[in-house]
Amino acid sequence: MPTRRQFLGSAAVLGAAAATSAILSHHFYPPMSVRVQRVGLPLAHQLRDRAFAHMVPQRDFVCDTVIVGSGAAALSAAWYLHRSGKRDFLILEGVERNGNAAAYTFSGSLNAPTGAHYLPQPSAESVFVRELLADLGILRHNAQGRAVYDDMDLVHAPDERLFYQGKWQYGLMPHDADSQRFAQFIAQIKHSHGTDGKKHFAIPIAESSQDDTWRKCDTQTFAQWLAQENYTSPDLLWYLDYCCRDDYGQGIAQVSAYAGLHYFAARGNDQAAVLTWSDGLNHLAEKMRQHMGLQEKQDLPPSSHLHFRQPESWAASALHIKEHNDFVDMTVYHHTSQTTARIRAQNVIVATPLFVAQHIVENMKNYAGDGFRLPESAPWLIGNFVLNAFPPELPHSELAWDNVVHGSSHLGYVLATHQSLRVAKPEQTIFTTYTALNHDTPQNVRKWLLQASDATLLHHAMHDLLTVYGKHFPRHVQHAELTVRGHAMAVPKVGYLSQSSLHQLRAHSSRLLFAHSDLSGYSVFEEAVYWGVQAAQKLLKMPF
Repeated sequence: MPTRRQFLGSAAVLGAAAATSAILSHHFYPPMSVRVQRVGLPLAHQLRDRAFAHMVPQRDFVCDTVIVGSGAAALSAAWYLHRSGKRDFLILEGVERNGNAAAYTFSGSLNAPTGAHYLPQPSAESVFVRELLADLGILRHNAQGRAVYDDMDLVHAPDERLFYQGKWQYGLMPHDADSQRFAQFIAQIKHSHGTDGKKHFAIPIAESSQDDTWRKCDTQTFAQWLAQENYTSPDLLWYLDYCCRDDYGQGIAQVSAYAGLHYFAARGNDQAAVLTWSDGLNHLAEKMRQHMGLQEKQDLPPSSHLHFRQPESWAASALHIKEHNDFVDMTVYHHTSQTTARIRAQNVIVATPLFVAQHIVENMKNYAGDGFRLPESAPWLIGNFVLNAFPPELPHSELAWDNVVHGSSHLGYVLATHQSLRVAKPEQTIFTTYTALNHDTPQNVRKWLLQASDATLLHHAMHDLLTVYGKHFPRHVQHAELTVRGHAMAVPKVGYLSQSSLHQLRAHSSRLLFAHSDLSGYSVFEEAVYWGVQAAQKLLKMPF
C-alpha cells in the first residue's frame, strides 16, 4: 500500500499514453470517438496577450447594469438582484455557459457534469445558499423548522466505495487508530468558537472567527501540521490528501493547514447526504435561470438604449472594462455575430475568475492594491465516458455514485445516471472521471496541457477506469468527452488568509464590483454564492 500519492512525471505520462494508444488500436476494440474541449481557449490567451487592444467597436449600447460571467457567482448576483425587485440587467455569458457548473449532453438524453458535480447540505452560516435552494424549490422546512430535501435531490445509496487491494469496500474514511484520533479532533473543533463569538471554521469563510487560535495554522502546510501532530498512518495521509485534491486541486503538501482543517470542520454536517443531479451543479444553474426568467438572446438588439423588463443574457465576453466617475465603459465580443460592441453601463459586476479580471479590468491595482497577487489556480481534467453497457463488477460489489481508487493520484469516477437507477437501469450511462493535475507545478502542468495529445489526455482521464475494469474497459465506450480546465480553481496555499489583494477586493465598493469564489482563496459553490450576493447587495445600495 503506498504511503503517499504517486506524483506522475511527464515522461511517465507520455509513456502511459503510448500504451493506451496501443490498447485502443487493438483489433477487438470498436473505435471510440474522442473530443477534447479546452475551455476558454484561444480567447483567454488572446486576452492575456492583449490581442484585442486596437479593436474598434462596431456597435454602441447604453444600459443600467451588466454582470460579466455566467458561473455560480454571476448567477447568484443575478438571482439576488431579481429577488430584490431589480430586473434591468444584462448577463454576458462568456466562453462557457454556467462556467465551472457546466454540463455535457450526449444525444439529447444523457447528461453529465464537466465541472462541479455535488453540493453538501448547506451549513447554518450558508444563509444565502439555503435561501437560494428554498427559492428553487429544493429546500423546504418541516413543522419543527428543520430543512427537508426531496429524495431525488439527495444522493442515493450506495454513495461511495473504495477500491482497495483489488477489492471494493464501502466508505472512504479509514478506521485505524490515527484516523479515529483525527475524527475525534475534528469533532471537537468543528463547534468551537473564537473570542468574537464566531465559529473558528465556517463556510463561507468570511463568517469564520478572526481570532488567531486556528488562523495561525495558515503559516504552514497541512502536511507539516499533520507531521507536527504525529499523524503518520499511510491510509489517513492518503485520504486527507485525496480530500484536499478533490476540493482544492492540490494535496496536503501544498495547501495551508488552516484550509485542510477547514475542509473537515466548516460545514458541521459531514454525515448528511449530499445534493447531486445527473448534470451536477448545472442543474442548479439552469433552475436559477428559469427562476429569474432569464431571456437568452442570440442576436444583438437593434436599439442602442437597452432597458430590460426581464433580465437578459448575451453570448458575449468582456474584452476591456474601464470605470469612470459617471459610468463604466466596456468593450465586448459577441460570439454569435463575431462582432465587437461598446457598452456604457451605470454599474458592472465582474464575476469572472480573478486571473481573467486582471486582463480585462483597466488599472486592476486600483482595486486590489499595488502588490496585487493572484491565488494560484489548479488545472483539472474531466472525462465523460459514454458507455453502451455497464462493465461487469466484481462479485458482491455494487456500483456506487462516487468510486475511488486507493493510492491513485486521480480522483476516481462518478456514475452520472446514479440517481435514476432506482427507477430502471438505463441501457446507456456515463462515467465521469476527475483528475486534479498536480504531478508538477500548476504553471508547468498548463504548459504540458497545451502540448498533450488527445491520446495522452485520454489515458490520463481513463486511468482509474482501467485500474478497476482492466484493459477491456474501452470495449464499453462509445464516446469520450474530455474537458480541460487550465485554471479550474483557486488553491488555498500557505498565507491565503492574509492575502491583502483579496481583502481589498472584498471590501471594494464602486460602480465596478467583483464577485467570485476566488475572493475566498478557494473555489466552492457556497463561496461563489456568498460573493455574488455581496456584490448584489452593494449594487442595490448605490445612489446611482
